[in-house]
Amino acid sequence: MLHEPPIDYAALVRDDRVHTSLYRDPAIFEAEMDRIFNNVWVWVAHASELPEAGSFKTTFVGRQPVIVTRTSDGAVHVLLNRCRHRGASVCETKSGTSPVFVCPYHAWSYNNDGNLRAVPRAGGYAPDFDKAEFSLIGLRVEQYGGLIFATFNAEIEPLADYLGAARRWIDLFMKQGAGYGVKVAGEHTFRFRGNWKIQLENTTDAYHFPVVHKSFLTSLDDEAEEQFDVLNQGGFVEDLGNGHSVMVMMPNLVDLEQQLDAPIPERFRALAGELAEHHPPDQVRRIVRAVGGTGFNLNLFPNLACSMAFFRVLRPLSVDETEIRHVALGMAGGPEAGNRARLRIHEYFQGPMGFGSPDDAEAWERVQRGSAAGDDLWIMLNRGPNLAADGRRVGDVSAETGMRAAYQMWKRVMATS
Repeated sequence: MLHEPPIDYAALVRDDRVHTSLYRDPAIFEAEMDRIFNNVWVWVAHASELPEAGSFKTTFVGRQPVIVTRTSDGAVHVLLNRCRHRGASVCETKSGTSPVFVCPYHAWSYNNDGNLRAVPRAGGYAPDFDKAEFSLIGLRVEQYGGLIFATFNAEIEPLADYLGAARRWIDLFMKQGAGYGVKVAGEHTFRFRGNWKIQLENTTDAYHFPVVHKSFLTSLDDEAEEQFDVLNQGGFVEDLGNGHSVMVMMPNLVDLEQQLDAPIPERFRALAGELAEHHPPDQVRRIVRAVGGTGFNLNLFPNLACSMAFFRVLRPLSVDETEIRHVALGMAGGPEAGNRARLRIHEYFQGPMGFGSPDDAEAWERVQRGSAAGDDLWIMLNRGPNLAADGRRVGDVSAETGMRAAYQMWKRVMATS
């Protein structure tokens, strides 16, 4: 039997390009699921999705189904969604509240911390049968800024160290709660026929914006169109380490708690008037400034984008199919008018009938289709050299700095695992 030679992962990623096989080779994809998604910190939930003891949601770490739970002591657990008896999933509900999960096959039941609670007809097992040996498998879990991450790797660095310089940008992103905090306000899910890394690249790609999203730009009033002229606002892209990156498109909206005395944009004046009925002027300005979200996209390797005013979550399904969740965000306990405005903005661009999502998905699928042409071609990531600014790896807003950052992390993990 012939054996395929081992893949030289390091040779597939150069400083300014990556080989097209990263989009198309099923063997590379399988290795990614093991070396990346089973090995690094993967985002699984926002704290607002687990508002009380007993709350849970089901999701995935890579391709492995998990249950994220909050127990009575407030602790968060991430558990493999697999009965320890014969392997059936113990929860098929997307989210809810329950202190117990019961396998539908033979009724083994588990507490929401994963401990095996009861086994029907336990007398049928040997006397030394120990329930403690058959708890649901738990992953390592840590949180930062309301973002919950899990990993199979017990030896990985603490989450705070993994996030590194990205923590500052998470803190800035969460300011869109306008003092009320941030909550998940709904989501929609879709799939596109393309490799997961195509979407990963997109989060810090401002170069495409005036081309792919031309229809969106032409729908705006003059003031908003100027605001979304993202290539001419003096922005930048920065490599934050460990594959994370940030793309600043609107520098005046980086810190939402600054410039509160700036004029209220025309498109938000009706909202400001409605808010003024119940809030003092300074609070009105703070809410209005936060409604549209931040002026940057933050990419957290490998699966989460904190993108202006929403979360974009990717889940690899196969080498050429990816699931995307667009998660709308609101102000936890904030005014109904402000949260309504945020949802309308989300629907307008990121919603299933919005201007942004369909156009992006079409572009991503075309990249996958085009990658079938040519057997030994490269994907170019050479736009905009990194600028040496205070020792940081920074490029102008149209640079491919963020993509290079992600692929260098990909190379490090894939080539050394």
